[in-house]
Amino acid sequence: MKLKFKVQPYQTNAVESVVDCFAGQPLITNASFRLDPGKQAQARLEFETGFRNADIQLSDAQLIRNILDIQKRQNLPLSEQLVSGKDIRINLDVEMETGTGKTYCYIKTIFEMNKRYGWNKFIIMVPSIAIREGVHQSFKNTAEHFSESYGKKARFFIYNSKQLHHLESYSSDGGINVMIINIQAFNAKSAENLRINAELDDFQSRRPIDVIASNRPILILDEPQKMEGKATTDALPKFKPLMLLRYSATHKTTYNKVHRLDALDAYNQKLVKKIGVRGITVKGLAGTNAYLYLESIEVSRQAPVARVEMEIKLQSGAIKRVVKRLGRGDDLFDLSNGLDQYKGYVVSQVDAGRDTIEFINGAILMVGDATGDVTETAIRRIQIRETIKVHLEKERKLFAEGIKVLSLFFIDEVVKYRDYTQSDERGEYARIFEEEYEALKNEILAEMVFSEQEAAYHHYLKGFDARSIHNGYFSIDKKTKRLTDPGVVTRGESAGQSDDVDAYDLILRDKAKLLSFEEPVRFIFSHSALREGWDNPNVFVMCMLKHSDNTISRRQEVGRGLRLCVNQHGDRIDDPAIVHDINVLTVIASESYKEFVRNLQKEISESLSARPRKADEAYFTGKVIQTASGTMEITAAMAKQIYKYLLKHDYTDDADQITEAYYTAQKDAALAPLPAELAPHAEQVFKLVDSVFNENQLPEVDDDRTSKVNPLNEDNFSKKEFQELWKRINRRAVYRVGFDAAELVKNCIKTLNADLRVTPLQYTVQAGIQGTHITDTQLKQGETFETKGTVTGSLSASVHSAVTYDLLGKIAENVQLTRKTIAAILTEIDPVVFSQFKKNPEHFIAEASRLIQEQKATLIIEHLSYDEIAGTHDVSIFTADRSKKDFSKATKRLKKHIYDFAITDSKVERDFAEELDASDEVVVYAKLPGKFLIPTPVGDYNPDWAISFVTGAVRHIYFVAETKGSMSSLELRGIEDAKIKCARKYFEAINTKIAHDKVKYDVISDYSKLMEIVGGE
Repeated sequence: MKLKFKVQPYQTNAVESVVDCFAGQPLITNASFRLDPGKQAQARLEFETGFRNADIQLSDAQLIRNILDIQKRQNLPLSEQLVSGKDIRINLDVEMETGTGKTYCYIKTIFEMNKRYGWNKFIIMVPSIAIREGVHQSFKNTAEHFSESYGKKARFFIYNSKQLHHLESYSSDGGINVMIINIQAFNAKSAENLRINAELDDFQSRRPIDVIASNRPILILDEPQKMEGKATTDALPKFKPLMLLRYSATHKTTYNKVHRLDALDAYNQKLVKKIGVRGITVKGLAGTNAYLYLESIEVSRQAPVARVEMEIKLQSGAIKRVVKRLGRGDDLFDLSNGLDQYKGYVVSQVDAGRDTIEFINGAILMVGDATGDVTETAIRRIQIRETIKVHLEKERKLFAEGIKVLSLFFIDEVVKYRDYTQSDERGEYARIFEEEYEALKNEILAEMVFSEQEAAYHHYLKGFDARSIHNGYFSIDKKTKRLTDPGVVTRGESAGQSDDVDAYDLILRDKAKLLSFEEPVRFIFSHSALREGWDNPNVFVMCMLKHSDNTISRRQEVGRGLRLCVNQHGDRIDDPAIVHDINVLTVIASESYKEFVRNLQKEISESLSARPRKADEAYFTGKVIQTASGTMEITAAMAKQIYKYLLKHDYTDDADQITEAYYTAQKDAALAPLPAELAPHAEQVFKLVDSVFNENQLPEVDDDRTSKVNPLNEDNFSKKEFQELWKRINRRAVYRVGFDAAELVKNCIKTLNADLRVTPLQYTVQAGIQGTHITDTQLKQGETFETKGTVTGSLSASVHSAVTYDLLGKIAENVQLTRKTIAAILTEIDPVVFSQFKKNPEHFIAEASRLIQEQKATLIIEHLSYDEIAGTHDVSIFTADRSKKDFSKATKRLKKHIYDFAITDSKVERDFAEELDASDEVVVYAKLPGKFLIPTPVGDYNPDWAISFVTGAVRHIYFVAETKGSMSSLELRGIEDAKIKCARKYFEAINTKIAHDKVKYDVISDYSKLMEIVGGE
C-alpha cells in the first residue's frame, strides 16, 4: 500500500504563516563558505567549498512587522517585540493539534523556504527514537508528493556519530539537505554521544558540531516542550541556527506564536477523529456478593436486551464467568444453575434510553457498572474484552470500505504482556487477550448472515489465529532485553533478536505494511515508548490497562489515535460529509466515563490558555477582519456595538464570558441579527466571538456505550412509496465546469482594479547614543546604546532588484489557471494598481491570487452542469449499515421513518422528524445515510431528508435538504450555500430523466415551511 497526500488548505495556511514571516527576504541560492577540513589538510593548504544558508537580510523591525501581520490575521496574541531565545535571534512557535500533520507541514515549509528564499540546510531535532523514526519515515512517504509539487527532492538522513560521511555531503551539496537528530545524540554523556563535540581523527581532526554550524542551518524542533532541559538548551546555540521553528500541540514556553491550530480548531474543522469513551465503574450493591457486569444494551425491533457478564455453575461444580443476553423476566438464579448469590435477581426492566437494567430486588446497574467480586484482574479482563469487542464491531463495518482497524493497549508493566520466564513468552495480558479474542470471534462468526459483503470479512476473520494478530513494542523491559533501534547494537547486546527487530520495523518504521490487510497484526501493546511522537491513522481503539496517574496526560495518550484514517489505496477518509461517521476513536478507560472525560476536558482547557476569555470591548477593538475590499480594523465604536449586541441577547454574562445561550442559538441557526452596520461583516464578527474560549466549546467526548445499531424498519423500507422515492433519487452523476475564460478575465480585471490593495514594505531607523555608565553585562548583551529617536519609511523598488519573481508562474500555480490567462488579466489591469507589485511583491502575489480564486469559484458554480452516469448507490447503505449511532441524540421511536429512530444533529432536526412522523400527508421518510453523497466542486454534499407525501389525489416525491439545523458554525455557511446551489442543479439534471412525479428539492427551516412548499404544488 502506498500512502497518498494532497494539498490541504489548513496545512498550506500553517506553511504560509511561517514563510511569510520573512517577506522581503531576497532569494539567494547556494551561498558558499569554506568547508575547513581540519588541521592536517590546512597544512597542505587544501580547502573545500560548502553551501550554507544565506543570512537573514531583514531587520528586527521588519521581522516583527511581518509577524504582527500574521498574528493579526489569525487573531493571535501580538508580539510587542521579537522575543529571542538563548543566543538565538529568531524563535517562531507553530501550534498544531496532534493528528493534523505537523510533520507534513514542516517538511512542506522546508521546500517553500527553499523556493522563496533559497535556504537549503535544515535540521529536525526530536526528543525520542520513536519520533525520529516517524519523521524519517514521513520524509520517505512524502518524497514523491513534494517532488511533484516542487520539482526536486530533499536529501535526508539520520545523524549517526559513526557515519560522519553524511555530514560531508550535507555541507557540500547545494540542494535541500535535512539532518534528523534526537537530542540524546548530543546531550547525553556516553562516549558515542560526546563525539559530536570532539576533534576526531576519522573526521580529519574536525569537530562534527563545527561542520554542522558552518551551514547556518534552520533548526526545527519537533515537540520542543520535551527539549527544555539545561543540557539541550545549552547545546542549541552551538548549532548556530539561522532560526528556530518550534512545532507542538502543547508548547510549554512561548516565543513568537505565528500559527495556531488547537484542539478546538481541529475538532470543529473535522481534521481529527471524534472521541468516544467506555469507562468502568465498580459499584457496590448492598447486601450481595453477586458478580455482575453490564456490558451494553442492544436495541431491537422487539424489546431491548442487556448483555451482562455473570457467573454460572458448571456440571463439574466449577464457577465460570460468561456473557448472557438478558430480557425482562429472566431469572439469574435459574440462569446461573442455582448460585445462591443471584436469588432475587429477576430482570424487571431493560431501559435503552437510560442504559440501565433493573431487578425486582431494587438493584439497578448502568452500562459500564461492575459489582460483586471485582478484582484488578477482573477489571483488566473486562477492558481487554471491551477493546476486542469494539475493534471487531468497527472492523466488521469498515472492512468493506477497505479500512484496516488497529487497536492500541497501554500497559503498566512489560512483564504483564511479554514474560521471558515463560516458555512461550506470553504474559498475563497476552493470555487473556487470546482467550477473549477467540470467544468473541466465534460469537461474531456464528451470528453473521452470509451476504456477499460479509462473506469476504468472514473469510478474513477466520484467516488468522489469536496468536498472530497482536504484537508489542517496548523501549526496554525488566530483563534489559532491548527492543530499540535494531540498526544500533550496544555493548553486551545481542543482534540476534529477530522477533524484536520485526516488531520494531513493523510498528515504528513500516506504517504502510501495518495498514495492509495482508499483515495480520491488528492489536499493539506498548508500555511507554509509543506515548509521544508515534501515531498511526488507523488506530480506532485505545485501551488503558493501567492505573491513572499524572506522569502521562490523557490528551497525550489519546493523541496517538486522533489522525484521520486511510484505506487500502492510501486515500485519507476526510470528506467533511462523512468524516465523523467513520473516524471515531474509542477509549477503553481504567476509570469511569465521567472521571476520564472530566480530566481529559481539563487538560484540553488548560492547553487553550492562550485563547481570550472575555468578550469585552477591549477584546474586539483593533481586531482585523476581512472585507470585500481587503482588511479592516474594528474601531472602538464597532467594538461597543458588538459588546452591546452580545449583552442585549444574553450571549455574554456579567463576567463578559460567552453563555450557553449563544452556542445553542448558533447550533440551531437562530442567532439574533447583528445591527445594520455590522451585518455585512457577520461571518467575521461571529468568528471573533467563537475565538473567545468557553468550556461549552470543548470538543464533545461521547459516551461510547450510548451508541447502538439503529434497527431498520423493514415494513417502511419496503413500502412502494419509499421504493419509488429511492428509485428517483438513487442516481449517480458527474459535474462538468465549462466557463468562458474571457468572462473570467473580465471579472478578474474588474475585481483587481477595485479591491487589490498592497501594503508597502517599510523600514525603521533608530538613532542612539552610548551610555556613560556601562556594565559588563550590558557590554556582553550589546545594550550599551540608548535609543534617542526612530524614523520609519517605505523601501524603494531598488531593494528588490536582486530578487527575481516569476509573477505569472506563481499566481498561475496558486489559482490553478494557465500562465496565458493570468497574463491576460495582469496586462489589462490599471497600471497604478499593477505598480503596487514593486512596493511588496509577496503581498501583491498573495492578494491577487486570493481575488482571482474568488472569481474563479463564483464562475465555476454559475457554469456547473451535471451528467448522469451508469450506476447507482447500493441498497446496502440502508440495509447493511451496522454502524453504531449515538442514541443520546435519537428521537423517540418513530412510525413512518425507515429506521425505528432518527439520529439528529440538533433540536431543529429532532422537532422536524417528530412533526413528519405525526403528519397525515407523509407516507414514509428517511434521514439519508452519510454515504448518500452528491459530488460538487466544493466537496461532497449529503442532503438530510427524503420524504414521500400524499396530498389529495396527487402523490409528490419530495426531497428536502435541511441545512440550518445541522450547521455547526456560521463559518460553514459559504461552503454550505455553494453546495446547495450545486444540489439544485443536480436535481434539475436528474429530473430530466423522470417522466412524472419529479423530485422537488428545496431548503427548509422547519416543518411549516416544508408544508408551504408542498401545499403550493
